[in-house]
Amino acid sequence: MNEIKITREDGETRGRYVVTIDGIEAELTYSKAGTAGLIADHTGVPEALAGRGVGRALVNALIADARTEGVRIIPLCPFVNAQFQRHPEWADLRG
Repeated sequence: MNEIKITREDGETRGRYVVTIDGIEAELTYSKAGTAGLIADHTGVPEALAGRGVGRALVNALIADARTEGVRIIPLCPFVNAQFQRHPEWADLRG
């Protein structure tokens, strides 16, 4: 598969990372928690995109931006939390 193109939509209190492949949208949503960082609250990948690494790509974009922006992530979303458990090198970003 070609590289997954991710778009970030960042609002005043909420935001999301979005992937659209063949007209099908997947997303990772977050809320802003002031100085506590970002609360990753939902990852949705439709069955049609399952097994293509879309969810991991969304989390990787979140991690990269958190590192660049110097913010922590509170992983309320079960998928994001599971990725944190698989990647101990991200421990410094856990809020």
